[in-house]
Amino acid sequence: MKKYFAAALAAGMIFSTACSNKDAETTDASSDNPFYTEWNTPFGAPPFEKIKPEHYKQALDSGLRAHSAEIEVIANNAEEATFENTILAMENSGRLLMRASSVFYNVVGADGDEELKALEEFFAPIFTQHSDDINMNERLFARVKSVYDKRDALKLDSDDYHLLELYYKNFVRGGTNLTADKKEELKKVNSNLSKLTTLFGQKLLNDNNAFKVIISDKNDLKGLPESSITAAAELAKSDGQAGKWEFNTSKPSWIPFMQFSDNRALREKMYNGYVNRGNNGDANDTKETIEKIAILRTKKAQLLGYKTWADYIISDNMAKTAKKAYDLIADVAKTTIPYAKAEALELQSMADKLGDKITIEPWDWWYYSEKVRKEKYDLNEDMIRPYFALDNVLKGSFDLATRLYGLKFVELKDMPKHHKDLICYEVKRADDSHLGVIYFDFFPRATKRAGAWMNCIKEEWYENGERSAPIIINVHNLTPPADGNTSDLHNALLSIDEAETVFHEFGHGLQGLFANTKYRSTSGTNVSRDYVELPSQVHENWTTHPQFLKTFAKHYKTGEAIPDSLIAKMQASAKFNQGFITLELIAASILDMDWHLLADTNRRNAIDFEAASMQKMGLIKEIKPRYSSWYFNHIWGSDFGYSAGYYGYTWAAVLDADAFHAFLESGDIFNQDLATKFRDNVLSLGGSYDADVLYRNFRGKDATPAAFYERKGFVKK
Repeated sequence: MKKYFAAALAAGMIFSTACSNKDAETTDASSDNPFYTEWNTPFGAPPFEKIKPEHYKQALDSGLRAHSAEIEVIANNAEEATFENTILAMENSGRLLMRASSVFYNVVGADGDEELKALEEFFAPIFTQHSDDINMNERLFARVKSVYDKRDALKLDSDDYHLLELYYKNFVRGGTNLTADKKEELKKVNSNLSKLTTLFGQKLLNDNNAFKVIISDKNDLKGLPESSITAAAELAKSDGQAGKWEFNTSKPSWIPFMQFSDNRALREKMYNGYVNRGNNGDANDTKETIEKIAILRTKKAQLLGYKTWADYIISDNMAKTAKKAYDLIADVAKTTIPYAKAEALELQSMADKLGDKITIEPWDWWYYSEKVRKEKYDLNEDMIRPYFALDNVLKGSFDLATRLYGLKFVELKDMPKHHKDLICYEVKRADDSHLGVIYFDFFPRATKRAGAWMNCIKEEWYENGERSAPIIINVHNLTPPADGNTSDLHNALLSIDEAETVFHEFGHGLQGLFANTKYRSTSGTNVSRDYVELPSQVHENWTTHPQFLKTFAKHYKTGEAIPDSLIAKMQASAKFNQGFITLELIAASILDMDWHLLADTNRRNAIDFEAASMQKMGLIKEIKPRYSSWYFNHIWGSDFGYSAGYYGYTWAAVLDADAFHAFLESGDIFNQDLATKFRDNVLSLGGSYDADVLYRNFRGKDATPAAFYERKGFVKK
């Protein structure tokens, strides 16, 4: 899974704050709390090792009180409302709150022990109430509206003008124009949504950790690669099952099992364990939770004047309308289904050829796909992994950033960390000036949520004319070294998909690092959900391009560059299985949209609703959506997240295919003139302009799906 993970506090809140060290004067707690003191750490990184759970609670409590007091001062200002004393004052308020929450939500997502998860649950409704109190503050909105109404006479620069529009729009979208009784109703809806989405995330994490398959008979390991067997032995040993082999639903464990295990019954068990997370009728069952979330979202949208949640969300996205977003994914589904059907027939033919006497089911797809790929292209994943050691892949992503943007990376050995596995780099421009800092957290653990994401520990912004440099983190759940030594990146051998994920999240990281806007609200990845994946997905295109591949894909034992013969096989198979890959993602996108296009508040049975949605789109029985409703964390795991926005991966795929095609058209995939235009328009300017404008400034035209379909190998009829 490739996902951008936004700190939960920021979702739906109209105020914008910056991480700063000038907070102590607003607190009333003891001075030993790290959030109340200057951080004398390299580059102002949080002193993670010194922060205790009680420090989070103290700082968040104090931050909430301080921010409320600041908002009251702004709202009650007797002077005429101006951009400076209203909009800019709000933008610069709440520093302690954002400082503490940025660290807290980063840590709880990757190292959420029971104490931190309890804090997360405790603060969820409090943050929502705080947000509502600001969004629905009539005195405050009156001042914002006063400035907004005379915006054209203020002679604001483009950054100021856009910030003003953003604040005004977010107030309106937050319910400020509602009547008093409707405001109270919305507050209740928001509070319940916050509780339920937090509950969903915690239930899913618990269910992720609950499922495991313990194997004691070595015969049940037939077909599995040695690396997978070794990793399973290490996992079992760490779980008190020495001498056995343990597999779970983390992708590094689950995917190789589904691809290579000859034991069909165990493949089915592993598959069902994965797709039934949250659907087991126990304390971690999420179905009732999501059914309630769907109702509340419809209520909220309609309170705010929209027919559906999708209409509400997408009106603020690049697509602008739910119809336009749905039309795209429906068109991709229609184009893709015939290719997926042909692939299913091919897999059935392979099973028949092998004399297996089975009918292909979803738990067979990965296994027989590997058989077909080996036969058609003399290629399987085990041949590729030795050339994708994690340290080489990471160096490759750095080298790409150097070739395109002139960046330099210096490892920082003594940076504060919230877990021993974190590594950190200073990022410098070509002239050696400081650009920012980036952390990496690569491997799965029980306290870490599933997936991969980028987040900001400290976002870029300007204060007194000086740029506050960002601190970024990329979080992953990659295949760890077989021996369990997570400090040895060289023995962590990745799949192609995992290597692309490293480049993907690093693309998000580059948008955070290059951010160069006046205000935090429009900085970096503070953009619409269907645009935020462009900077990440476009960088995936270089991962397997032959010209670049040979520079970093080197055998982890011999150091030899990946041979041309293997590259040729990879190129020949590049469009293999694209029907499956595309359709399972589109199915999830349609499922998300169907949930959020509900125009009534009747309770839906999640199982029946999903079945009807998939039948309507024509999904073939051999394929399930990438995320079934009960474990679809993208759309249910936070107040907003990717709800009515999962289509954004496909929307952005159209953009990224078109953007990379510009490099191909130029004849130079390292074209620095194009890279500079991409950096200066897409990576640096964040949400300071409309996405359509920024893309056209880079490309010179709007994107079309032609390059997307060409990359997939699909002929659109």
